Amino acid sequence: MEALHPTEVRVLGALLEKDQTTPEYYPLTLNALVNACNQKSSREPVVNYSEEIVTEAVASLQHRGLALRISGAGHRVEKFGHRLGEKLNLGRRELALLCVLMLRGPQTVGELRGRTERMHDFADLEEVEHVLETLQSREPDALVAPVARGRWVQLLGGPYQESAEPGFSEASAAGTRSPLEARVEALEREVAEMRQQLESFRRQFE
Repeated sequence: MEALHPTEVRVLGALLEKDQTTPEYYPLTLNALVNACNQKSSREPVVNYSEEIVTEAVASLQHRGLALRISGAGHRVEKFGHRLGEKLNLGRRELALLCVLMLRGPQTVGELRGRTERMHDFADLEEVEHVLETLQSREPDALVAPVARGRWVQLLGGPYQESAEPGFSEASAAGTRSPLEARVEALEREVAEMRQQLESFRRQFE
């Protein structure tokens, strides 16, 4: 498969994450997808995409058969979903690992097990390693690879280069924040997400 642009990787990863962690809000509207891409927590690097950038990325992913637009009966506004599992014949375990690698960059086996918990509850580190090795040995193209310091990377965006800067457009990289500001915003977003989950849980008993 032809390598994805970093913007496409982020958009696809955001769709995949929301599908697995908050299925009640999936598929996503354009606004929700932009917010998912620009989320301050659980993202590396943090970006600031416009609706135009996300729309272009979705169109490219749709052309590759990796995303779809959903409109018409039952949907008041156009929504977007992914087709990564169908396109590459991947199960929930594989998708969970790829999702974290797409959104957070290089990860150790331990980090992957902890950060995929909401998508798939791996029994132990050995199970994570087994799935990674399966993804690495796929033909004709490996989907992950081990790199320095015991970490793993996804290869949907092409070969990994340790010293390379993220290939986002100038527009997507706008709005860089200081580390303190980024940390505060990350904490605020985490609190907001917890409130949303609590409200969703509360509605089940109303």
